[in-house]
Amino acid sequence: MTTILLGSGGFRTPERVAVWAGEIRAALGAARRVLFVPYALADHDGYLRTMVDRGLHAGYDLDGIHHSPDPVTAVHLAEAIFVGGGNTFRLLAALYRLGLLDPIRERIRAGVPYLGVSAGTNVACPTIRTTNDMPIVEPPSFTALELVPFQVNPHYYAGTNYVRQGDVLVEHFGETRDDRLREFHEENPTPVIGLWEGGVLRVVEGRISLIGANARVFRRGQPAIDVGPGAEIEPLLCG
Repeated sequence: MTTILLGSGGFRTPERVAVWAGEIRAALGAARRVLFVPYALADHDGYLRTMVDRGLHAGYDLDGIHHSPDPVTAVHLAEAIFVGGGNTFRLLAALYRLGLLDPIRERIRAGVPYLGVSAGTNVACPTIRTTNDMPIVEPPSFTALELVPFQVNPHYYAGTNYVRQGDVLVEHFGETRDDRLREFHEENPTPVIGLWEGGVLRVVEGRISLIGANARVFRRGQPAIDVGPGAEIEPLLCG
């Protein structure tokens, strides 16, 4: 039974960290070590330390894949795989460069748990076309791991944008997330889950449960649907 945890990010409070860590412990069970993939950030060792310092490792030993002389072998031996956040384009480019997409995909389909946060959530999707990140590098393709049949927009929020000018908040009049996801569906049919900060999607054998925060489900040509923690998402993706 394969378990996939996809976090939006924003695990900045003890309550949110506790939810995330609890989901990891439930997914990993008796596993002792987790292979951590830090390629979305430039400082790999710093990222590894941050994960431990903030408790986002849930008490498991994290092995940074960047320390392995053979990353593909490290994936084949991993008890669980945790892909961290940062810049999604940089992450996907590294996965292509190191030949890791197929090995990770095969291991997850064989039952190894997958944990992703932010960019790590984006690359679990069919493509990275719903990331919020700037394309600071150019991967060979936008096609990603295809572990789930839907897209995620991490760090989602609803409403218009405001900027502070002195003591006053002034409307920015820029595009909203809903505007951008509507444009995505003008060109692509895949459903998108807009995941609020602190939110986690638990995917087990096709069943998608929402944990920790709200989400908004976008489907091409249909009204968006707002859902709260505890919701079962997969019936909504088909309209």
